[in-house]
Amino acid sequence: MSLSDPIGDMLARIKNSQIRSQKEVKMPSSKFKTKIAAVLKEEGFIIDYKVEENDKKQNLVIVLKYNFGNPVINSIERVSKPGRRIFSSAESLPKINNGLGIAIISTPKGVMTDVNARKQKIGGEIICKVF
Repeated sequence: MSLSDPIGDMLARIKNSQIRSQKEVKMPSSKFKTKIAAVLKEEGFIIDYKVEENDKKQNLVIVLKYNFGNPVINSIERVSKPGRRIFSSAESLPKINNGLGIAIISTPKGVMTDVNARKQKIGGEIICKVF
């Protein structure tokens, strides 16, 4: 099965799993998805992630985080889509929910949050918004 937007699929799986209050979510793995999961873990939106290998296929398993039964991620939405890529300079990176949320940015120096991209003064493609 070929997906036209694997990152959008990843975000939808996370959103749907949290609605159903599942402890973890499995999806096909890629280096880019793993980097996004690393940023989510670093910022405290998920507990952990790991890459499992079975039958020559790699699966990314994300352990979701809840606070008193409510999901920590209130909203996770795709910004830059395959049909329309959204790029931003370091100065014009968006502030998500007045600084309470993050934007995940793909820069020439790797995948990072909007705060780190502003500190390093580099722009890039806005992948998604999380708050």
